[in-house]
Amino acid sequence: MRILHTMLRVGDLERSLDFYCNVLGMKLLRRKDYPGGEFTLAFVGYGDESDHTVLELTHNWGVDHYDLGNAYGHIALGVNDIYSACEQIQGQGGKVTREPGPMKHGTTVIAFVEDPDGYKVELIQTKS
Repeated sequence: MRILHTMLRVGDLERSLDFYCNVLGMKLLRRKDYPGGEFTLAFVGYGDESDHTVLELTHNWGVDHYDLGNAYGHIALGVNDIYSACEQIQGQGGKVTREPGPMKHGTTVIAFVEDPDGYKVELIQTKS
């Protein structure tokens, strides 16, 4: 078994695709409209679905906002240079909500950014 994808409901699919593809550097892997169900699915990620876990962005037509539950945590991405990654994200209009630095009670260097719908994305330094 392996994790295939995580699904997020998004209020504006184009805005979310811009964030995940242009700000975080993912690729749009596939996209399909379902007129009978009035929704669109877009799958994004850093590699092919056959061997990478990806994100499914679900846009329900006519819904432009969701209330985020308090049980959901975050998506985590490994980055080689967390400081330059945060600078690049901010330079492209992304919102860094926790600047890079060691996590509380530990030494792992982390940062948090927020997607257009308010979902948290944790960046974790993978190389020193």
